[in-house]
Amino acid sequence: MPNAAEQSAVVKAKAHELGFLACGIAKADFLSEEAPRLEEWLRQGKHGDMGYMANHFDLRLDPRKLVPGAKSVISLAYNYFTEPKQEDPSAPKLSTYAYGRDYHKVVKRKLKPLMAFIKEQFGDVEIRAFVDSAPVMEKAWARRSGIGWVGKHTNVIRQGAGSFFFLCEIIVDLDLEPDAPAMDHCGTCRRCIDACPTDAITPYGVDGSKCISYLTIELKDAIPLEFAGRMENWAFGCDICQQVCPWNRFSKPHNEPDFQPKQELMALTKDEWHRMTEVLFDQLFEGSPVKRTKYSGLERNMRFLKGGEPMP
Repeated sequence: MPNAAEQSAVVKAKAHELGFLACGIAKADFLSEEAPRLEEWLRQGKHGDMGYMANHFDLRLDPRKLVPGAKSVISLAYNYFTEPKQEDPSAPKLSTYAYGRDYHKVVKRKLKPLMAFIKEQFGDVEIRAFVDSAPVMEKAWARRSGIGWVGKHTNVIRQGAGSFFFLCEIIVDLDLEPDAPAMDHCGTCRRCIDACPTDAITPYGVDGSKCISYLTIELKDAIPLEFAGRMENWAFGCDICQQVCPWNRFSKPHNEPDFQPKQELMALTKDEWHRMTEVLFDQLFEGSPVKRTKYSGLERNMRFLKGGEPMP
């Protein structure tokens, strides 16, 4: 039977073979450092209307409550950096992660063969995979497993790769060799903080209720008028804090066909965005993360961008 180090090496090699950008391992344990920070963030209401963030507090902090007997958290990164940009610079903007198919399905499909491989190699283990679909503190596990550090904008940054990647986890009752946690390399840089048009970012913290991504996706009510003229033309999500991050000069294009944007989407002009019908919305965003906001949500965002109208 291979030892913990050998088992870890086998898992990582398979993950890279399957196309993951990075794979790291951490001991499945209580997140003692993160617990008071999460509690304070919730207490201050920085989760806005995202009530689900306050649910399952104990599960978020201890993976052993999600997978009984869990010993290791395998943290993985999947690249989504895309070079093509929207052709009309005046058109409402879409976050890069939403250019292609819904990442939940794409990444989960990549995890299945890795889970099958682990069972094949190491027997009948207790194992579960998570892609932003359960109360798992992905960024904390990414840092602990050495994938990258949590930057001042709270996105995970990896040396030599930037931050344009999705995170996912496999929690398993295998006693794998853990990696060293990633070191912070933000230094004195504060570009993400200074560039945020809604002042949502403080060093290593984000007020979710002020974040453009939250306002255009998670918020179900009218966008508060205080944000009129401050949305920087973002219709769904926001990439500003990543675009200004110096580490993203190392980002390399992904190799995932499902993340390739539709040409007709990238070619949409400003006028076409504002004239979009529900039929066109369904055609353009079939299988896309943008479906989450529904046509009514995108229409609300478009109206707000056009005139700051607090449309429901």
